[in-house]
Amino acid sequence: MLSKSHAKVFFLGGTVVTFAIFLGLSWNSLSNDVPKQTHEENLTQEVIHGKEIWEQNNCMGCHTILGEGAYYAPELTKVYERRGDAYIRTVLTSKAPWQPRGRKMVAYEMSEKDANDMIAFLKWIGETDLNGFPPEPDLKK
Repeated sequence: MLSKSHAKVFFLGGTVVTFAIFLGLSWNSLSNDVPKQTHEENLTQEVIHGKEIWEQNNCMGCHTILGEGAYYAPELTKVYERRGDAYIRTVLTSKAPWQPRGRKMVAYEMSEKDANDMIAFLKWIGETDLNGFPPEPDLKK
């Protein structure tokens, strides 16, 4: 059993070590990995406007992106890779509500410019390096 003074030293030492590890990992993430993984150099006005459209329409209310958001509708991080330009454009510019598998998506009737900007945003997100997540399934088993 620890005495009061030993417990105090143990607590303070653990706090200092944990805080030092936190600072080191934060510095490492911000100085090395994040700019390389997000391809910040590919940010254009179209991508930024697409993100603004994403936020204005509360797309996260139904969809997830990079694991954040709701789970009602499909995850959209790699949607450009999975579905391609034409499919996404059709969904975004549709005048009728999109109803795949019984779930209804609002008919946004986006203009061509807004649809192009959303596609640019989704393409940029899809090119983010996620450190191999999610892993590719091993279909040989």
